Amino acid sequence: MSHIKMNAAKSAIALIPKQGAMGLGSGSTVAIFAKELGQKIASGEANVSVVPSSYQAYQLAIDYSIPLTNLDLTPELVLTVDGADEVDKELNLIKGGGGALFQEKIVASASKKLVIIVDESKLVDHLGTKFHIPIEVFPFSLGIVQKKIRQKGIEPILRQATKKMGPVVTDNGNFILDLKFQEPILNPNQVAIDLKMIPGVIETGLFVGMADEVHVGTEEGSYILKK
Repeated sequence: MSHIKMNAAKSAIALIPKQGAMGLGSGSTVAIFAKELGQKIASGEANVSVVPSSYQAYQLAIDYSIPLTNLDLTPELVLTVDGADEVDKELNLIKGGGGALFQEKIVASASKKLVIIVDESKLVDHLGTKFHIPIEVFPFSLGIVQKKIRQKGIEPILRQATKKMGPVVTDNGNFILDLKFQEPILNPNQVAIDLKMIPGVIETGLFVGMADEVHVGTEEGSYILKK
């Protein structure tokens, strides 16, 4: 699997700008991309700084000597490269398996172009086929949010931490609910709106109409899906 992820990551390397600021996402495939980006910067091929979308992305930038910036200094990014948990035929995404969906969506929205790097196993006909839909929830609101989601016929599962007792706490100090839908999602835009309208739901892992390109790694190489 690692060489398939490598093929996806290397496919996006060609899109790195010669100079400017870009967003750096999270996940194992993005970690491979970050290493390649660091090498391009070290060799002088690219004069690029990054806005990290999570503590993991921040640490990747430190590890590979990638200059850092933020959205106050650079509110418009040339490009963001990120991963995804699922990609449908319209290039809508489920993100948030790593718990960084809120900041990932902010960084993606600041970007002229959002490029997603995945392996073929992440491609589905409809979102919610394999993965639950994560939402970031303000801890004070947890009980009422769970109640309102159950009223919609959706099962909310509070994500539990590993190697720590209790729930996962995001980089922003919030909880994650993983939503188990009874059927795959046919209208992700409406579902995202409905969930976001629940007071206490800070953000959803549904990234609708945001991805410009999806670079898909395979055994043999890679291919690109475009809007």
